[in-house]
Amino acid sequence: MSDTIVIFGASGDLTSRKLIPALYQLHRKGRLKKPVRIVGFSRSKFSHDEWRTSLAESTAEFAGEHFDAERWETFAQQIYYHPGDISQADDFSSLSRFLDEIEGSEPSGRVYYLSTAPRFYEQAIEQLGRAGLAEEGESFRRIIIEKPFGTDLASAKELNRCVHQVFSEHQVYRIDHYLGKETVQNLLVLRFGNSIFEPIWNRNYIDHVQITVAEAVDVGSRAGYYDTAGVVRDMVQNHLLQLLMVTAMESPVRYEADAIRNEKVKVLDAIQSLQLEDVGSDTFRGQYRGYTSSDGVEPTSHTATFAALKLGIDNWRWQGVPFYLRSGKAMSCRTTQIVIQFHAPPHKLFADSPRDLGEANRLVIQVQPAEGIQLHFQTKVPDAEMRMRQTDLSFNYQREFRGAMPEAYERLLLDALEGDASLFARADEVEAAWRICDPILQAWQQNDRPTLYMYDPGFWGPDECREWMLAQGREWFDNCPVLG
Repeated sequence: MSDTIVIFGASGDLTSRKLIPALYQLHRKGRLKKPVRIVGFSRSKFSHDEWRTSLAESTAEFAGEHFDAERWETFAQQIYYHPGDISQADDFSSLSRFLDEIEGSEPSGRVYYLSTAPRFYEQAIEQLGRAGLAEEGESFRRIIIEKPFGTDLASAKELNRCVHQVFSEHQVYRIDHYLGKETVQNLLVLRFGNSIFEPIWNRNYIDHVQITVAEAVDVGSRAGYYDTAGVVRDMVQNHLLQLLMVTAMESPVRYEADAIRNEKVKVLDAIQSLQLEDVGSDTFRGQYRGYTSSDGVEPTSHTATFAALKLGIDNWRWQGVPFYLRSGKAMSCRTTQIVIQFHAPPHKLFADSPRDLGEANRLVIQVQPAEGIQLHFQTKVPDAEMRMRQTDLSFNYQREFRGAMPEAYERLLLDALEGDASLFARADEVEAAWRICDPILQAWQQNDRPTLYMYDPGFWGPDECREWMLAQGREWFDNCPVLG
């Protein structure tokens, strides 16, 4: 028995930078339970050997010290290339014949990976259906779809409709690589694999939650795309809401795909929809200086490169606890972190007991790049007088496990091959996320509110956003993690 992965858009950057190195690492580590063939499909003209040679160079670069020439040669024998155009039905018929040829007579599962530009998704799915490549018999047929899954609620619904005309929902794997990160998965273990955190994981002990995805880089060569997307479509609708769901969800009854995804969707359904008047007070947007000078960006563009949102979850656990989501380009540093800010002590027992939330207990989950967890708490400074200082208990992945963190795509590709959809988005989850973001995008576009504030690259966004938080009696946890 064996499986086949077909990568559409195989000559693109994602394939060489992420997908092939991840599959090579799974092969090197012996994680693949069955032999896996890899077939590239795109318009570029390659022979099998030419594509293998090209991938050997890029994999050696991205795998670094883990690249072994002998193991690569064994792995590369299962790599093939089939030139084709997504718009041509004959090329899909040719692909079908080629797959039958290399798979032989034994049943073989197939995973189709859409690594193309999103505008080709529907056409590729329709062609797979016409060619009979989606039909399941003795073996599975699955499709992995990269983000963005639509650009608003209407387009997401239409893409779901198109997908479901060809594939059943159990065959569809909508990928967000953030959920493959070790620290995100460890958040589930932290909450539900221990008995000390879950009793205080609620409104009685937590004042608010901050989720930050900061990028040090600017839009760079993606400026043309980014100007049509903006930070909400690029980061909030997928990455930040995924992190919010994992942070806020209830414990599933079982650790399996449907049970986990049911609880995640319940979180989105409980988020209070922002009305027009709320958008002005509960959202914040900014643009870094110099953005409109980027190639492909209009000089008068009002596209936000920074956003902060205040969301409320209307359920028993989180009633009254605001969730602050923040993301931006050209920020002070690259970091993704979740901050659980606990209430200050109810009674000031010591002379210098915490006076505000900035000195109260907090739990910081560093998702990347310095993966780890820190618990901040007050201790007595050794001295004859009573003085207190905030310190922390720190858990660092690399220090504890002494090895490189596996790439998120390793876990996600393995799960797709094994049929575990726990870390992939379901159709209703995608649409629920867009229901939250659509009113914000519409208000920003139609009413030009709230104000678009400017900020200098290399900082934590506009100064006005810090003032926006201070006016609510809270403060951003601006922290660039120390690597190593």
